[in-house]
Amino acid sequence: MRWNMRMKAAEAGIWKSTELRRMLAEAGLDISAGKMSGLWAGTPTTIRLDDLDVICFVLGCTPTDLLICEPEGVAARKPSTAVAVQSATRASGARRSATGRSRSTPPA
Repeated sequence: MRWNMRMKAAEAGIWKSTELRRMLAEAGLDISAGKMSGLWAGTPTTIRLDDLDVICFVLGCTPTDLLICEPEGVAARKPSTAVAVQSATRASGARRSATGRSRSTPPA
């Protein structure tokens, strides 16, 4: 996902985070300067739906305008089959010796 709030704010004629923060406060959403800075400059890891609703109201947009899907990013994070097999082998407890052969773990 890509956070597009700054672009939507610019389209609404809002060029400074302090201006948007003031408008959000007038609409009933009081955001700290630190949180506003995070929303303005980067992609938030979490956002309350109530907050998102007020942001959309102030900017005159919808959540889909603010959150841009990037399916290619998901595909890039998906492990390849070889990596998945190696991970499964490690998780099962099998170890590789110096010669590269699998061996079981010793008894406890």
